[in-house]
Amino acid sequence: MKKRTLGQDLTVSAIGLGCMGMSEFYGPRDDEESMDVLARAAELGIDFFDTADMYGPHHNEELLGAFLRTTSAPIKIATKFGIVRKAGEYKRQLDNSAAYARKACEASLRRLGIDCIDLYYVHRVNGGQPIEATMEGLAALVEEGKIARIGLCEVSADTLRRAHAVHPVTAVQTEYSLWSRHVEADILPTCRELGIGFVPYSPLGRGFLTGRFQSDHDFESGDFRAALPRFEREAISKNRRIADVIADMAAEKGCTPAQISLAWLLAKGDDIVPIPGTKQLTYLEENAAAANIRMSARECERLESAVERLPVAGERYTKEGMKGVDA
Repeated sequence: MKKRTLGQDLTVSAIGLGCMGMSEFYGPRDDEESMDVLARAAELGIDFFDTADMYGPHHNEELLGAFLRTTSAPIKIATKFGIVRKAGEYKRQLDNSAAYARKACEASLRRLGIDCIDLYYVHRVNGGQPIEATMEGLAALVEEGKIARIGLCEVSADTLRRAHAVHPVTAVQTEYSLWSRHVEADILPTCRELGIGFVPYSPLGRGFLTGRFQSDHDFESGDFRAALPRFEREAISKNRRIADVIADMAAEKGCTPAQISLAWLLAKGDDIVPIPGTKQLTYLEENAAAANIRMSARECERLESAVERLPVAGERYTKEGMKGVDA
């Protein structure tokens, strides 16, 4: 697995692993299967695992902690704080206070069973709490050796600049894929201006860009995608055309739609490290192999042009899920 560097000094596998779905949101969980996926990821050279305290809540960090106790692989852990929710509820509150950051960080360290978090993100920014105060609190945690680097999720360019002025930001994590390209307008150029890495989450459009979902009946019980605007019946029938375009190019290149979607992202810059999530070995191996697929500038332009002619139907999240997005 090739390596890439986020920010100044976080060198990780070119493709990471999003671990959220191992705990909730995407149907039933299976810890034994997830442990197998984590182990295989390490074997494949994937060394950048992404989690958050709200996944479960807490279960995902506990799962990763259990895995870390079984391996000597040099895994880099990214986790997040700031979204506060109860188990079984999607409703959330946002807390970015320095006091809560410290409390959340110490709890994450205990669950993960580590002494220092490699990359600690503000999961969502609460516009009512000054980002400068949040960064000062996180800088204190860096000074104490509890976290090595600071990241931000789903922020505006203005917030990123203000945060970076207080303490260097290593990476920004925001949704970015062939059907979510809003970051190209402002936040991605700002990251590059400031020397900050970029970590796309949901790089496969929550699985949609792989062609896996053809109707709103394709979801397991408990899968939150069924409630997302882009996956509602009318929207999904329109959005299927986007998946078809990707499938056509994949057939041309002799690979899968998932691999094309990831290869396109990797081609957008060496400062980009996508974190596709999966809890199945087959998909993990398929995703990892995308690191070896090359997309030329011309191929990228063809693909982008074809997708752009098919406007995306539906918002990324429900109103509740949009809390703190682009804050």
